[in-house]
Amino acid sequence: MHRIFTTAVADVYPHYVTKAEKKGRTKAEVDEVIRWLTGFDQATLDRQLAERTTFADFFAAADLNPHVGLITGSVCGVKVQEIEDPLMQQIRYLDKLVDELAKGRAMEKVLRG
Repeated sequence: MHRIFTTAVADVYPHYVTKAEKKGRTKAEVDEVIRWLTGFDQATLDRQLAERTTFADFFAAADLNPHVGLITGSVCGVKVQEIEDPLMQQIRYLDKLVDELAKGRAMEKVLRG
């Protein structure tokens, strides 16, 4: 099992926010991306972070957006659509969405609208 699977989402979340804010985006936009991907409402997302839920449990509780298959491209040199482990792929989907947000992509495109 990869170490990231047992890492608390709350440990990585501030890095997502910092990455986005450095590029002029907001915490609210990061939350919107996470909610779109996971199907969580804001209260559920906040609870998951407060309870220090691991990535494994976080995505086990999620109801992934039916359009996740539209998320393509590379994260750390690996194409997200080619990742075989479902949990790792879900984590990389999140990484990819935050990357796109931080790169200034329009929210409608980030959310595959």
